[in-house]
Amino acid sequence: MATPLAVNSAASLWGPYKDIWQTVGSTLWKRQPEAVHLLDMILKKHKPDFISLFKNPPKNVQQHEKVQKASTEGVAIQGQQGTRLLPEQLIKEAFILSDLFDIGELAAVELLLAGEHQQPHFPGLTRGLVAVLLYWDGKRCIANSLKALVQSRRGKTWTLELSPELVSMTTRFTDELMEQGLTYKILTLVSQIDVNNEFEKLQRERGLGSEKHRKEVSDLIKECRQSLAESLFAWACQSPLGKDDTLLLIGHLERVTVEANGALDAVNLALLMALLYCFDTSFIEQGTEERDDILQQLPLLTERQYIATIHSRLQDSQLWKLPGLQATVRLAWALALRGISQLPDVTALAEFTEADEAMAELAIADNVFLFLTESVVGSENFYQEEFYIRRIHNLITDFLALMPMKVKQLRNRADEDARMVHMSLQMGNEPPLSLRKDLEHLMLLIGELYKKNSFNLELALEYWCPSEPLQTSTVMGSYLGVAHQRPPQRQVVLSKFVRQMGDLLPPTIYIPYLKMLRGLASGPQCAHYCFSLLKVNGSSHVENIQGAGGSPVSWEHFFHSLMLYHEHLRRDLPSADSIQYRHLPSRGITQKEQDGLIAFLQLTSTIITWSENARLALCEHPQWTPVVVILGLLQCSIPPVLKAELLKTLAAFGKSPEIAASLWQSLEYTQILQTVRVPSQRQAIGIEVELNEIESRCEEYPLTRAFCQLISTLVESSFPSNLGAGLRPPGFDPYLQFLRDSVFLRFRTRAYRRAAEKWEVAEVVLEVFYKLLRDYEPQLEDFVDQFVELQGEEIIAYKPPGFSLMYHLLNESPMLELALSLLEEGVKQLDTYAPFPGRKHLEKAVQYCLALLDLTLQKENLFMDLLRESQLALIVSPLEQLLQGINPRTKKTDNVVNIARCLYHGNTSPELAFESAKILCCISCNSNIQIKLVGDFTHDQSVSQKLMAGFVECLDSEDTEDLVRPEEGSESEKKVAIIRHETRIHILNLLITSLERNPPNLALYLLGFELKKPVATTNLQDPGVLGCPRTCLHAILNILEKGTEGRSGPVAVRESPHLAELCYQVIYQLCACSETSGPTMRYLRTSQDFLFSQLQHLPFSCRDHEISMLNQMSWLMKTASIELRVTSLNRQRSHTQRLLHLLLDDMPVKPYSDAEGGMEDENRSISGFLHFDTTTKVRRKILSILDSIDFSQEIPEPLQLDFFDRAQIEQVIANCEHKNLRGQTVCNVKLLHKVLIAEVNALQGMAAIGQRPLLMEEISTILQYVVSRNKLLQCLHAKRHALESWRQLVEVILTACPQDLIQAEDRQLIIRDLLQDLHDKILDDEAAQELMPIVAGAVFTLTAHLSQAVRTEQKQPLVLGPREGPFELLADGVFPSGESPVLGFASIGDSSLHIILKKLLDFVLKTGGGFQRVRTHLYGSLLYYLQIAQRPDEPDTLDSAKKTMWERLTAPEDMFSKLQRENIAIIESYGAALMEVVCRDACDGHEIGRMLALALLDRIISVDKQQQWLLYLSNSGYLKVLVDGLAEDDRTLQSLLTPQPPLLKALYTYESKMAFLTRVAKPQQGALELLRAGVIVRLAQCQVYDLRPETDPQGMFGLRDLPVFIPTPLDRYRQILLPALQLCQVILTSSMAQHLQAAGQVLQFLISHSDTIQAILRCQDMSAGSLQELALLTGIISKAALPGILSELDVEVNEGSLMELQGHIGRFQRQCLGLLTRFGGSDRLRQFKFQEDNVEGDKVSKKDEIELAMQQICANVMEYCQSLLLQSSPTFQHTVCLFTPSLSETMNRDGPRQDTQALVVPCWRLPGLGIILYLLKQSANDFFSYYDSHRRSVNKLQNVEQLPPDEIKELCQSVLPAGVDKIPTAQKYVLARRRLVTLINNRATLLSLCSFIIETCLFVFWRHLEYYLLHCTPPDAQDPLFPSRTLCAGRRLQDSFASDTSLDFRRGLTVVSQHDVDQLQADSVSAFGESLQKKLLDIEGLYSKVHSRYSFIQALVRRVRGLLRVSRS
Repeated sequence: MATPLAVNSAASLWGPYKDIWQTVGSTLWKRQPEAVHLLDMILKKHKPDFISLFKNPPKNVQQHEKVQKASTEGVAIQGQQGTRLLPEQLIKEAFILSDLFDIGELAAVELLLAGEHQQPHFPGLTRGLVAVLLYWDGKRCIANSLKALVQSRRGKTWTLELSPELVSMTTRFTDELMEQGLTYKILTLVSQIDVNNEFEKLQRERGLGSEKHRKEVSDLIKECRQSLAESLFAWACQSPLGKDDTLLLIGHLERVTVEANGALDAVNLALLMALLYCFDTSFIEQGTEERDDILQQLPLLTERQYIATIHSRLQDSQLWKLPGLQATVRLAWALALRGISQLPDVTALAEFTEADEAMAELAIADNVFLFLTESVVGSENFYQEEFYIRRIHNLITDFLALMPMKVKQLRNRADEDARMVHMSLQMGNEPPLSLRKDLEHLMLLIGELYKKNSFNLELALEYWCPSEPLQTSTVMGSYLGVAHQRPPQRQVVLSKFVRQMGDLLPPTIYIPYLKMLRGLASGPQCAHYCFSLLKVNGSSHVENIQGAGGSPVSWEHFFHSLMLYHEHLRRDLPSADSIQYRHLPSRGITQKEQDGLIAFLQLTSTIITWSENARLALCEHPQWTPVVVILGLLQCSIPPVLKAELLKTLAAFGKSPEIAASLWQSLEYTQILQTVRVPSQRQAIGIEVELNEIESRCEEYPLTRAFCQLISTLVESSFPSNLGAGLRPPGFDPYLQFLRDSVFLRFRTRAYRRAAEKWEVAEVVLEVFYKLLRDYEPQLEDFVDQFVELQGEEIIAYKPPGFSLMYHLLNESPMLELALSLLEEGVKQLDTYAPFPGRKHLEKAVQYCLALLDLTLQKENLFMDLLRESQLALIVSPLEQLLQGINPRTKKTDNVVNIARCLYHGNTSPELAFESAKILCCISCNSNIQIKLVGDFTHDQSVSQKLMAGFVECLDSEDTEDLVRPEEGSESEKKVAIIRHETRIHILNLLITSLERNPPNLALYLLGFELKKPVATTNLQDPGVLGCPRTCLHAILNILEKGTEGRSGPVAVRESPHLAELCYQVIYQLCACSETSGPTMRYLRTSQDFLFSQLQHLPFSCRDHEISMLNQMSWLMKTASIELRVTSLNRQRSHTQRLLHLLLDDMPVKPYSDAEGGMEDENRSISGFLHFDTTTKVRRKILSILDSIDFSQEIPEPLQLDFFDRAQIEQVIANCEHKNLRGQTVCNVKLLHKVLIAEVNALQGMAAIGQRPLLMEEISTILQYVVSRNKLLQCLHAKRHALESWRQLVEVILTACPQDLIQAEDRQLIIRDLLQDLHDKILDDEAAQELMPIVAGAVFTLTAHLSQAVRTEQKQPLVLGPREGPFELLADGVFPSGESPVLGFASIGDSSLHIILKKLLDFVLKTGGGFQRVRTHLYGSLLYYLQIAQRPDEPDTLDSAKKTMWERLTAPEDMFSKLQRENIAIIESYGAALMEVVCRDACDGHEIGRMLALALLDRIISVDKQQQWLLYLSNSGYLKVLVDGLAEDDRTLQSLLTPQPPLLKALYTYESKMAFLTRVAKPQQGALELLRAGVIVRLAQCQVYDLRPETDPQGMFGLRDLPVFIPTPLDRYRQILLPALQLCQVILTSSMAQHLQAAGQVLQFLISHSDTIQAILRCQDMSAGSLQELALLTGIISKAALPGILSELDVEVNEGSLMELQGHIGRFQRQCLGLLTRFGGSDRLRQFKFQEDNVEGDKVSKKDEIELAMQQICANVMEYCQSLLLQSSPTFQHTVCLFTPSLSETMNRDGPRQDTQALVVPCWRLPGLGIILYLLKQSANDFFSYYDSHRRSVNKLQNVEQLPPDEIKELCQSVLPAGVDKIPTAQKYVLARRRLVTLINNRATLLSLCSFIIETCLFVFWRHLEYYLLHCTPPDAQDPLFPSRTLCAGRRLQDSFASDTSLDFRRGLTVVSQHDVDQLQADSVSAFGESLQKKLLDIEGLYSKVHSRYSFIQALVRRVRGLLRVSRS
């Protein structure tokens, strides 16, 4: 027994029933196919619940004990571990509940627990009160489910068009229930359950809460009874009840009574209808195919017993409680018997069928028609059910058709009675009391039944037999098919009845007959027939005994009478003076006549309301002139009631604009409302007087209401601008003034006999205001006083009424005050939840008040702008500020709160909630007001709670929407559903606009964020947790959550797409805003698992709502991007991983994810061949999302216009464009329509009138075109949005998520798939060009990541083995097989890479000429792609050189070269088309585009071995264009050297161009092309290189405030100069054939900028920048400034210029040698020290750079020395001596130091050989330190993983200065490796430089020693001229001309003497000692043997040693 005592937390009396109801709803109403199976299961499981219907589990001792102990022992809860202790209070409540509803104790506990859980949905209620609601809600669900199941049965009255299996299932199920005695149970329950009794029980136990709770409980109880009764009704409609059940039903009805108003209540009405349908035989006449089956099932026809029993029961003379009800049932039975008797074989039943007449007589005797009129048709539910109306219609028509003798009898009786009445009147007696009025009642019943024409059934058409066939198709009725040449018999009989009753009409039934006609005229076709009838009746040829006047029921008679009355009363019009006016004159209209007139006027109104033809025909009739007569009568003294009817009839006429226009003028003319005061007139006349004098006294206001109705109609039909011109200032103002001041402002203070009338007056006058304001558009001319002439004087015309209303509503006017007060009163009344008279009218009035406020808010901005510009002296305030004012009644600022309180009544008054939401949405745009509103809303706790509940309730309201039955959903229900939907949209828009404002704002309050503390500290919870109320956020999540458990995904996405889109947007905004992001994302992640459950249903597919669908996905993807980024940052790996798997896996994740894609999709993608096991694969979600974005876009056909000019129309359309809420530019269709209609109306002349229909047709074409164009714009916007979000998601996945969450191989496959799909979609011919930019951006990112992924993959194996060359090792790493490196490159294979390249190039070509920005992205992508084939930076381990040349040549082609070769082949296959595009972009267009195009050209040319591109560039002239562009660049670059430069764009494009030219110059062919294009000549002409800024150390501090990004002027200058120097250097190096020509041009470049060059050479700055300048410059000088070049210059030079050139060269030479003392001597240490103090920032790499630059300078200078020595010394006798024969350091020290300190003194001294020796030693030492460092780094690189963490960190910091600690270890290793590779390569370069310096120094040292020791003759042994020749043979050229150096020259000579030579030898021996020689030989052994000529150092050392041994003789 333990199990049954577990508690169901969902409450077994509520949860399961709710599920049943939802399943039934989704199966039967929503038609969800997957729900059918579920329904079957649920019905089987819950069959006992349906059988026992409303039976509660009984009380039980055992349960009682268990619950009693629950506070100590606890109770078990189903589906949860362990037990739960219950608080004492809950146990007490459970026992109360158990007694109250007589249910088991555990069931009561369950209800309370469920109540506790549901409490947040019912703010303000305790769990006990919620439990009461749940108890009855459970009952309601089971009753509604039963009703729905019965409705879906197979049967004779209707079908729901469900699948046959489903219908069979429900029919079978309900049959089983019926066998178990369903009817008895339903009737018992209906009698037992009584709202009052239940309320008394609840009241006793305090089970009722607030008014709202009471109303909800009573509604639930009523709905239970109603649904039970309707189940029986539905059953009887589909298949009649059996004998016993019918008797039970009759037995129940015998005891029924009516309500207080005399009508049956809804439940009894349903039961009566059920009985009437049991007796229904109408379907027998319909020849449907299923008729015979139905006849077989009908007990009426098949069971004699049935008929006998029922017949005797109904014949029983015992009276029912309601005789009328008994009469109704008897009549139905009589007609059923009569119907049966028409069938062929019913002779057996003759004894019964013959009693039909008697039975009908009994019914009539009991006033059956009166009862039907008052109690059945009069019931408020009657018109809400179509089949009630049909049944009563059948009842009456059967009576008229099947019992014609009875009808005749009724007529005869009526004639007889009329005669008796007439006689008694003649004799002056009282008429007899015993008169029967059966015919009168029958007529009134017919009139009432058809009056409303609900559901547009037009059942009354059966009463009209068309005398002439109707031409128009619209008039063909549903029953009058063209096929029926003869109308059916029944129709003939009924129409005969209508006509005959009108013949010789006795006066007693004149009015009922008119009322009957009025009912039968309801409906467009009926009205037409009735009009014809009245027209025909009046024509004189109808022989009529009543004299020539025709029938009294005819137009002729009626209008004739009206004229007579008018004549008669006009004569009686008293003069204006007689005060008798108020008392009716003696000869007035009698009461009888008045009733007759009113009846005819109502009939007329009905006919002309429904039929426009009748309206126009009557109005234009020359004799009748109804409008004139009615207006005439209105001036006479007749009772207000009649006047009111006359006005209403006028209103009906006024529906046609043609009539309305003239009606206005007539109104003005007759002065019904006095608008012109005549001076002689003593008192006012007209309606104002009637209102104040007569109606107020009678406390009834029919006339005023009718007048307002008339104005309301006329205002809508046509609006005259110059009303009353000529008599008064023209305009509508007097009418508005009357309505505002006399009617509206005083309506509250008047007395009312009928309480409801107060609100009727308010409603009807507010409706006029609403229409006036709705149609008002503020125009500029409204704000200028218009003057008109009246009787010779100028007066100001009235303003339009809209203007006046706006002015009153934008001021604290009585009108605004009253509107707000009315609003407050309305909300108060609604809060009582009690019915009161006029409730509907009050609601309508409040709705108009809100609508007025809303319209004012919409129009106020334009109004106020125009007012500001105008000269009018009016003051207005914005309405939102006025609403912030103090409410005089409460002394608080609660106007907006009152508006918001309407939302709380969203369920009962959806229109109010809708208007309220609109106003709040409008106000919320203003930030200041938001802050105040938040204060007002939260100021009072209870109000705040209510407001929140109101918002949430409106958002939750969809339950009312989904169960509207498609068939039976009447117009009003659909309208309400739309209104509710729109309300939710407005609330969401309010949240969206509020979230954009600063906090505190309304959205934060409504979404449940903290307002008192910082927003970010909010802790969002599920509703009910920690007292957290249910907020809008919960409601939004709830909307999106519904349906996420099933396969089909969120329901809202399909059913209300726009709503879902806004919900996703709100959530995205919350996640994207920095303050709300944290709390929201935490809540969504932990409590809701929102993103995962939503994303798994992507992509949404909903073709009908493509725009919304795309936007939904966009917001969702953007939110997902944020989530991925945030979880990655916070290292919440499992969350990130789960989402990544969902988006990227191609294995099915969920059992139903195969629906998301599948085989056919997979094979479509080119990647199919890589997936061998395709059967289990599914499409990756990220790809299927992309698939769902359709790139093609249908474009509307261009306009074809016949009348309008197309260009002008396009212009008008452009003028009507505006930005919508989403920021898209769309055309305002309403405005355009207005403009076009105005244009058509402006046309004059007959031709225009004739063409008007054609013009209107063309206008509609234009409007349709504009609508489709708007849709196109919105659709493209949505696609761009979706694609952008998709791209964002992809980028976040690739960049922000931890790399190791996706395996490297998968990563490449994913990127490949994405790239291929993206390209396939965009390269489609249909694809919209607007999407190109986003796609290109995505392609760029993807290619970048592909390149990175592939290159990372190749770097992995680099650290495997220490000794192999990097390439074999690479191949082994990737392909374990070892011998097949040719297979492919990356794990995705070469072919995939080739496909990607081809698609990229196709895309480039697809962009054609435009879209340069798109191509920019594509060039970037191509660069990344080509980077894949670039060899990665490999460490120069100095081993590769060990291979012989032969080994290198015969090595197999490695993968890089192979891929490069294939790439270039693909690129070249595109030929000149591609070249043309890229070259054109490189020369012209956007800067970034140019840079990237140049970079791409650079890349291609570097791998293009055939030099196709180079040839194309030079042949097509693009290269020349680029070179010539340098002159243009020169001008822009000059402006960049100012301290505050303009944009630096020009600098970057220049750098790109120079880099590209440098690349071109690398191959020999390219260098030649550049020389041919004259690039160096161009550079020589550029002036920017001469503008070198001075360096000033002090200035540095002045520039500190410059932004870091902009380099200093000097740095900028270097960025300009260095590329030029590099280009010169490359050209010098690569132009072998034309070397001298190149060198000559470079020399010219140097000389033309010699000042700059000198400055650089002299510069003492030791920064990395200046050293790089020096390094490059010395490199160029060492190749170009050689004496031999002068002879090769192709310019003709004369002596003078030749001397100048030689002077320049000499100066360069001297300065270069001077550098040696700075960098080669012992000064270098000093420089280094100085440098280390100065370097800031990135110390390590800067130090490397400086070291490298210094070595480079020394190497260059030494190379220069070597060149000078070699070039100008054919023999030793003529050797150029560059160094003096002194090794002493002192001279070395002094020379340069003086030089540096006093640059002014021209003391040029030659450096001594000591410097060379010093440099040699220094370099040898450096070599070893570099060598050790290199070896250490190589070892580290091979064992990176073993290095200590500190060292790793240090290595990383030099690459990434900040944030090293945050990156993962794997990433640290990558960075460390990168740094080590840089270090190794740096050291390798330094080693080669050292080695070069050592070799050159040795060579120079040897040459000088050889000269000094062997060939030099000192001066003391020779004549002094000789040494000058020998010592400085090379100097002669330069210096003999230079006057300033001649002095220094002689000084230089005096130095060399014999002593010096000896000293040199001695010093050399000691300096060039053993240790140095050993070092040098070691160096050769370690390095040079591998790298340069074998044993060069050895040979030189040997020679120097030899020289030093030779003793001089």
